[in-house]
Amino acid sequence: MFLRLGRTAVAAWAIVSCIFLLTRLTSGNAVIQSALDELSSQATISNAGLSATETALRHRYGLDVPLFYVSFSTSPPATGWQWHGTSNQYHIWLQGLLHGDLGTSYREGTAVTELLSAALRYTLPLTMLAAFLAIVFTLELSSWLGYHLKWRGVVLALMHALQSVPLFVVALGLLLLLANPDALAWFPAYGLANQETVSSWADGLGQYLYHLALPLCSLVAVSVPGLLVQLDAAIQQERQALYVATARAKGATPRAVVRRHIIRNALLVVLPLFTELLPSLVTGSVVVEMIYALPGMGRLLAEAASTQDYPVLLGAVLLVSFVRLLSQLLADLLYQWADPRIRLPA
Repeated sequence: MFLRLGRTAVAAWAIVSCIFLLTRLTSGNAVIQSALDELSSQATISNAGLSATETALRHRYGLDVPLFYVSFSTSPPATGWQWHGTSNQYHIWLQGLLHGDLGTSYREGTAVTELLSAALRYTLPLTMLAAFLAIVFTLELSSWLGYHLKWRGVVLALMHALQSVPLFVVALGLLLLLANPDALAWFPAYGLANQETVSSWADGLGQYLYHLALPLCSLVAVSVPGLLVQLDAAIQQERQALYVATARAKGATPRAVVRRHIIRNALLVVLPLFTELLPSLVTGSVVVEMIYALPGMGRLLAEAASTQDYPVLLGAVLLVSFVRLLSQLLADLLYQWADPRIRLPA
């Protein structure tokens, strides 16, 4: 298990390293040039002043050292392969990463960890609550379908149809239907509750959940179909097992057979889907937060992308990779806890 975890960590490091090198190769000069253009448009500045400002900006953003340990140059005086040692952008970034430093935002001049932490205060409760509701709804509905077979075809057809609808379409549809003065203005269209108008913690919690109703419904609506279809298939497969016939022969009701026996064994098949739910919701919340104008990762990443704030974008990729890594570890541990006979290969 730990060998598999190590391989996953190496894969995540390789992906993030490639993204870091590509963004620095393609965007480093563009960031400096954008800052210089903005400065020159606001004030009259000489060429010498622009050159000094460019040097200061390169030093501030860590772009005044080579990109990697080695480089190849065709321009004299130094031609061919050059070795730069540890004084390069990648080594400095990797060293900071090992100490929990994700760099500094180009736009804000603030540590990326602070920006991500502030955004997660809003994104994490949304994703955790959506994951909880999706899992509970999937378990209850699949159990109900297990002993109400006449509704199974209708519900599965609806789930297959909903599974093909993108998240942004679901979110926009709910927004136009349930937060539209021309239709049903039951919920707020954007933002969170104003804390200045909250009278108590209970009122604050109610307002918070009221404003999150549509974003939560959007995330749950696109998460449940995939989980339900796979869990239902596992339940139908477990129906053929001998223990089901034994339980029925002992007088157990169809409801008891499904809830006490079938659902437990079926969960082993779909356990990885449940553990992968949180990483997918973290990425999905970016879309939902942008549509409903919620503070969080969505707004942070949208602003970072529009201003070429690549340290923030790279930090977000690292965060999603870390969550996915934890979900895979959780899946392995839950497998062994649910069925001690399982021994996962390295």
